[in-house]
Order: sequence, then structure tokens, then C-alpha cells
Amino acid sequence: QLQIEESGGGLEQPGGSLRLSCAVSAITWHTKTIGWFRQAPGKEREGVPCISTRDGTTYYADSVKDRFTISIDSAKSTVYLQMNSLNPEDTAIYFCAVDSMLEAKAMCRINEANRWGKGTLVTVSS
Repeated sequence: QLQIEESGGGLEQPGGSLRLSCAVSAITWHTKTIGWFRQAPGKEREGVPCISTRDGTTYYADSVKDRFTISIDSAKSTVYLQMNSLNPEDTAIYFCAVDSMLEAKAMCRINEANRWGKGTLVTVSS
């Protein structure tokens, strides 16, 4: 069964940066699209960036565009989320998820996936 493990969360000051990692047990035809989602207290889960493992197509939510970057290291079966210019509104639990059917934009917009990680907490506070 596909294993997903997030790491890299923590406490960061406003304006700072963090890099999250999502280790997937294997990138195969099952792992068509990988995405990062976040859920803040009292808010709905939001698809932040999603990326196709086939051609690298990405989709970013407006709330993180130009600040966050998603990337894949296929050799390590790892997806990274580089988060810059963090602000308190970025505070949330960040989940990595994998889907075998959806394209990147659809995955993030529909907010669905086949498999989910357990999440890693990101807190932005001074």
C-alpha cells in the first residue's frame, strides 16, 4: 500500500521560510498527481499547490502564488513545498496527498485525493 510521510513543519516567524517534504513510497502510474493541502482551525481544507508526476504541470492557489513552490525529486520519490514570505494566515496543518486520476488543477480545486498523509503542523507567529 502506498505510504505517504510529511516532514518539515514547525514554528517560523512572519516573513520567514520553511520547506516541507513529502516522501512517497513509490512514484508509479498510481501516483499521477501529488498535492499539498492545508487546513487551518475553523477553515475548510484548501488545495495549495498540486503537481503532475507525468509532465510537471503545476497549479497554485491564489493565496500562495509567487510565494510557494512545489517540486518533485523523482529519484527520491519526494515532493517538496518551499514556502517563502510566510504570514500568520499560512498557519495550518499541511497534508500531502496522491491521486491516480485527477489532473493538478482539478485535484487542488476539487480538494480530493486517493491517499493522504497524516500532516505536519506549520505555525507562523512572532
